[in-house]
Amino acid sequence: MFVKFIRENVYASFMLTILRIFIGWQWLNAGWSKITSGKFDASGFITDAIGKVTGEHPSVQSWWADFLGMFALPNVGIFNILVPWGEFLVGLGLLLGTFTTFALLMGVLMNFSYMFSGATSTNPQMVLIEIFILVAGFNAGRIGLDHWIIPFLRKQILRKKEQEITMHSA
Repeated sequence: MFVKFIRENVYASFMLTILRIFIGWQWLNAGWSKITSGKFDASGFITDAIGKVTGEHPSVQSWWADFLGMFALPNVGIFNILVPWGEFLVGLGLLLGTFTTFALLMGVLMNFSYMFSGATSTNPQMVLIEIFILVAGFNAGRIGLDHWIIPFLRKQILRKKEQEITMHSA
């Protein structure tokens, strides 16, 4: 009953918009500060995370530390671009209500990556809000550009499928 409410109710879309803008601002601000500082370098964060794999109750699991050590650290230049721009674009998408579900999925992916690396901060709070908004689906972007973009894309996809069916049946 609650899921139906947040997925379909117009009034719920207002609450979802407030949450979406809150999370969007967090991402946009984090990304923009990294982009404009010109000093962002993920190598310290990655190295620190790899170091948290020891002890009786490590905050970083060995499989994640292996990924960081064998892939992320050698390719830190890519991550130095992906992290700030990913954060910024997720924030922009959420603030504008554009491709809201995709932006949220990418935000959840980044939050979990940070938590897997031993960083807590606001990540658990953000994940809970992001999952709540994800459950709401399209209703989370109803008050935003998704209101126009998603129906347009659905119409285009339907039109293309109809054309393919017509071509195959002829």
